[in-house]
Amino acid sequence: PTLDDVRALVARVGQSGLPTTLVVHGPLLVVPPGIGLAAYRIVQEALTNCLRHARATSASVVVTYLPDQIEIVVSDNGRGAENGSGVSVTGSGLVGMRERVATYGGDLMIEDRPDGGFRIRAILPVTVAA
Repeated sequence: PTLDDVRALVARVGQSGLPTTLVVHGPLLVVPPGIGLAAYRIVQEALTNCLRHARATSASVVVTYLPDQIEIVVSDNGRGAENGSGVSVTGSGLVGMRERVATYGGDLMIEDRPDGGFRIRAILPVTVAA
């Protein structure tokens, strides 16, 4: 899977009972296959966490293409890690996200949202494929 497959992933999550939106900003970039796979897996794991742990009633995915990086933000309106959800910010899914981001020299932010819920923000540097 690649970033092109995120739209279908978001649709499947919505069909599973968690209304989920996808917003894409910026001109689409052609990205190396490994980065595209890492980005897809980050979204997949974040949405899986929303479904399994958050008790959320909605989620959102925002993908922003910038000239030299891709920013991925997955948010939900659930309980968050600090609100008794039992979500560990060191769980195996989050560890996998950290490893994927580190492989490409990116950044990962994992946090409770101030207005409730949980947010994952990943930045992946992109070398545009010719």
